[in-house]
Amino acid sequence: MTEPDPPPSAVRPYGDTTDDGMVQLSFTLPLPHEPLAEATALQLARQMGLERPLLVHARPIGAEFTFFVVYGPVAHRVELDSVDVMEREYPLLSAQEVDETLHARLGRDLVVVGACIGTDAHTVGIDAILNIKGFAGQKGLEYYHSMRVVNLGAQVAVADLARRAVSEGADAVLVSQAVTQRDAHLTNVRELGAELDIAFAGRTRPLLVVGGPRFDPAMAAEIGADRVFGRGTTPDDVASYLTHALTAAREGQVTSDTRARIGDTV
Repeated sequence: MTEPDPPPSAVRPYGDTTDDGMVQLSFTLPLPHEPLAEATALQLARQMGLERPLLVHARPIGAEFTFFVVYGPVAHRVELDSVDVMEREYPLLSAQEVDETLHARLGRDLVVVGACIGTDAHTVGIDAILNIKGFAGQKGLEYYHSMRVVNLGAQVAVADLARRAVSEGADAVLVSQAVTQRDAHLTNVRELGAELDIAFAGRTRPLLVVGGPRFDPAMAAEIGADRVFGRGTTPDDVASYLTHALTAAREGQVTSDTRARIGDTV
């Protein structure tokens, strides 16, 4: 059996032939569907780095907008050693392993409170993670014997979610956001983080875990979250992360408390 070729040091997009740099780009311009709009679309494509762009589709959207699809090669290459990749730093556990680990190390049920916040009424994401029916053949967190799940559903006010997290004694708050116009998903999560800081002042704040198709997993710290999950996340991804994060935090606290007691006796 022959060994696969090593990856190249840099890559360009692939269209018709390897390394031809061909990409397809779609966008909308606030112009009526006229020759000026088409010429503007091609000029925009050139300014974005497409060489010899082809206008392959143009469709009016009402009287004042036009949707375009442009095809052409880009000159850009990506050096692979310059790409940052977020690797999963914890093992992916089965439901049985999660239950056994939490019972052994936490000594009680892990409390999870989840919701879609703000005006977001799209519960598919939060239900896929929390509901027992789950997603992609995996059971949701309600299936786990080691977890108590409170699913508040859709359009939950940030302040109400923070208060419920306090009353339930939440270890983790899970938020799904599909509404992203004008970066509403980012604003909502930042507001929730601030509310949780206030609500849990003087106490350990629950983990804030967010997910949705427009989130970048690398932006967790920027928006005040502990973890960001993107598209394709499954219940076992989330369960394994919660197990890792909460048991590691508890073990760290035990170690800290032990050191403090030893220090008091010296």
